[in-house]
Amino acid sequence: MGVLNVTPDSFSDGGLFLDTQAAVRHGLELVAQGAGIVDIGGESTRPGAEPVGEDEEDRRVVPVVEALAAATRSLVEAPQLSIDTSKAAVARRALAAGATLVNDVSALRADPEMASAVAENGADCCLMHMLGEPRTMQQGVGGSSYGDVVDDVKAFLEERLAFAVDAGIGEERVLLDPGIGFGKTFEHNFALLRRLDEIVALGRPVVIGTSRKSFLGGAPAERLPGTITTNVMAFERGATVFRVHDVGPVADALAVAAATLSGKWTASPTTS
Repeated sequence: MGVLNVTPDSFSDGGLFLDTQAAVRHGLELVAQGAGIVDIGGESTRPGAEPVGEDEEDRRVVPVVEALAAATRSLVEAPQLSIDTSKAAVARRALAAGATLVNDVSALRADPEMASAVAENGADCCLMHMLGEPRTMQQGVGGSSYGDVVDDVKAFLEERLAFAVDAGIGEERVLLDPGIGFGKTFEHNFALLRRLDEIVALGRPVVIGTSRKSFLGGAPAERLPGTITTNVMAFERGATVFRVHDVGPVADALAVAAATLSGKWTASPTTS
């Protein structure tokens, strides 16, 4: 899952792809590097991020979804387009423009219309665990924020999966994300990675998002080695979707890991 942030304030690539043409070019680059999903977001979810109005978010993402859908439609293996939003109205317009997956960091909690938007469009959705909201999720987070972080996150995702199914979303359409870095300490993040198989046991595809995050240390540009390592660890423990900024290097690392672990991974065209 290649990250395409159409935002001015994302923590590592804010402002780079605000122009629709630049965003589409980058989306196509991600596909060429091996992305099977392109995740398009118009509102930063970094710690302390300020919310974006519906109209502005819509203005940022819908033209990109529409243009990428047109540009990739003829590909033999066209990527799935994902809209990273917690607003039902934005999701509906993005789905109409060609997206088929809604990546909702609030796990259908922020907007009471989101579940119906997903269900009515027959879309896939990703449900993520987050403590609080982006503006506040890291405030006061410590060792006492959870009983057992893995047990708590697993219970949350199990409950949100049941909610989605009750709302008419097919269970086979749901992906689950433990929310690395979202309201969690360094120790919480590594506990989730270490015991990721317990989240995988819920029976749905698990999305892992460690790319360039601060718990890996250093500046964002220095975090590729940590990103690769944590994604390989997650793959070994059963994750199947890897949300990253640097698609090519991570895809190559996963190909090598899979060759070691019985060849589960389909190598990208650039892998040799």
